[in-house]
Amino acid sequence: MLRDITPATGRKTIRQARALRRIMSLPGVLLWQVLRSRPHGLKFRRQHPAGAFVLDFWCADARLAVEVDGRAHDDGARAVRDRERDAWLGQNGITTLRIPASEVLQDTAAVADAIAAHARARLPLGHPAAAQNG
Repeated sequence: MLRDITPATGRKTIRQARALRRIMSLPGVLLWQVLRSRPHGLKFRRQHPAGAFVLDFWCADARLAVEVDGRAHDDGARAVRDRERDAWLGQNGITTLRIPASEVLQDTAAVADAIAAHARARLPLGHPAAAQNG
C-alpha cells in the first residue's frame, strides 16, 4: 500500500495523469507503442498515478516504475525532485528504472526488451510471465 496519500492528492494526481497521457513526449509515445503490447506477458500502464507523482510507465506485478528522462532531468531542481520521487517510491517497495530519452529514440525495441527483462527479474516466484522464455 502506498503511504502518505490523501484523497485530495489522489484526485489531483489522477487528473494530472490523464492530462499527461494526451501530451506524451516522442520517446514516451514510441516506448508505449511497444510496452502496450504486453511484452513477455507483462502489463504496463502509462502515465500512472502513484501518490503525489505520475509515473511514465508502471508494471504493477514487478513493482517497477519506468521513467524516460530527457535533458530537463539534468537540471538541478528537476534532479532533486527525481531523487525525492525515487526515495518515496523506494519506501513503498517500488524500484525506479530511469532510461535516457536519447536511448529510446536510438533503439526503442532494445530499450523495451531491457525494461521487460528487468521487470521479469523482479516478478514473484510462480508468476506466469517469469516462466516465459526469451
